[in-house]
Amino acid sequence: MNNPRSVNSSASPANLDLVENQRQSSSGEFSRIEKRNGATKITFHSKSMPRGCNDKKYDLFRTMSGKLERQISNLRGKPIDTSLQDKEITESLTAERFLEALQGPELETLKEMEKIVLPEDKTWPFLLRFPVTSFGMCLGVSSQAIMWKTLATTKAEKFLHLTQVVNHVLWWISLVLLVSFSITYLFKTIFFFEAVRREFKHPIRVNFFFAPLISVLFLALGIPHSITSSLPSILWYFFIAPILLLEMKIYGQWMSGGQRRLSKVANPTNHLSIVGNFAGALLGASLGLKEGPMFFFSVGLAYYLVLFVTLYQRLPTNETLPKELHPVFFLFVAAPAVASMAWTTISASFDIGSRIAYFISLFLYFSLVVRINFFRGFKFSLAWWAYTFPMTAVATATIKYSGEVNGLATQILAVLMSGAATLTVIGVLVLTVVHAFVKRDLFPNDFAIAISAEQPKQKKWLKQLINGSLENSTRGLKVLDPEDTRIDIEAPPLSNAVCHTV
Repeated sequence: MNNPRSVNSSASPANLDLVENQRQSSSGEFSRIEKRNGATKITFHSKSMPRGCNDKKYDLFRTMSGKLERQISNLRGKPIDTSLQDKEITESLTAERFLEALQGPELETLKEMEKIVLPEDKTWPFLLRFPVTSFGMCLGVSSQAIMWKTLATTKAEKFLHLTQVVNHVLWWISLVLLVSFSITYLFKTIFFFEAVRREFKHPIRVNFFFAPLISVLFLALGIPHSITSSLPSILWYFFIAPILLLEMKIYGQWMSGGQRRLSKVANPTNHLSIVGNFAGALLGASLGLKEGPMFFFSVGLAYYLVLFVTLYQRLPTNETLPKELHPVFFLFVAAPAVASMAWTTISASFDIGSRIAYFISLFLYFSLVVRINFFRGFKFSLAWWAYTFPMTAVATATIKYSGEVNGLATQILAVLMSGAATLTVIGVLVLTVVHAFVKRDLFPNDFAIAISAEQPKQKKWLKQLINGSLENSTRGLKVLDPEDTRIDIEAPPLSNAVCHTV
């Protein structure tokens, strides 16, 4: 009566294998169990556990822990088959893959049919949520330090009776921000190098790698006189060298074609690389150098003209940018404003070249400001800090212009634009504090770095409909290759799973 054979006589070997495969699906890994049934080789696939149920998936982005875990498991005689997981991570992501998988103002929102390789319903480690766009805050504050220093030292603005106290405070704040953010991102590079690598391949995030380098130049330009009146010129070479190397990489991709050519990946954040050239030329000329600043000014001018025409004509998509991208239009203003100040320092006068660049930035500035409805109804992002420094840059250029063309109109214009830039920074600062301490969503899960390397597959019912297998009793059977004797069986999800499969 208690014969086990009689109990299990109705269960076929294939069904037993399916039950065993279901138990293995709780591990959350893509496992393969190969068994032979006569002359036919059958391969069983188990569904992965729902995202968020397996914390070990963070190991895929860790620099060393994932490799060490696999090595230890192999030494214990329990080899782990991670070929599918490794493929999701190590396979190179192209710019086109980011463009087709993401949407939003900075390509940070996952499209509906896409999947990610990290848990979606859990809060990720802080380092994985800390984006390179955070350095935009350093740009905003350090540029304010330069503006207040210029206000306090320009003769035309002496009627304001300003001291360099504000410049001193802002400079130290920007220094602390830059050091703390750099250390944080350094830890991210050490522990989650794959996340940094994916940000560098991101068509928009890659431009923000210029942000900490430009912030260093801004700190050198805005250093208070109470600390030092002049810096040694040798420092300029150390500051400009990483910018040159990064530009050679980015500009080379623009020229060499492929998926990262300029007409494919052009976006307003590309102006950050151009600003790096002009800011480097401005600092070098202020330190008394001649040829080096002229070289970087020439390179910046050439690529600004190409980028300006490309973006102005919407060559990548020929479509109107969404309202979430409206703040980035101010990046059009930054490059000519910094170029105006750079050429003023190089030529030692606010001559016709400086005025042409300044008037271009001034026209672009007012053409954006007068459109009130242009800046309504879009979501706050930490990258907004990178869009505050263009307003500060054109305000600083206006202060320089008022010192050259002294008059009541230019003085009023300098004060108004400086006030607008300061209010903008204060407003973005308030929003940052609200999202950081009240809403606590300043650093959400960064889906942009966790996209799958492959396009999402078709739904199972659609595949079955195409293959004409809806009426087949073995719906899970699917022949991969007509010439291959292997058959894939996909196990159904566990009935008692807590999380739902995405």
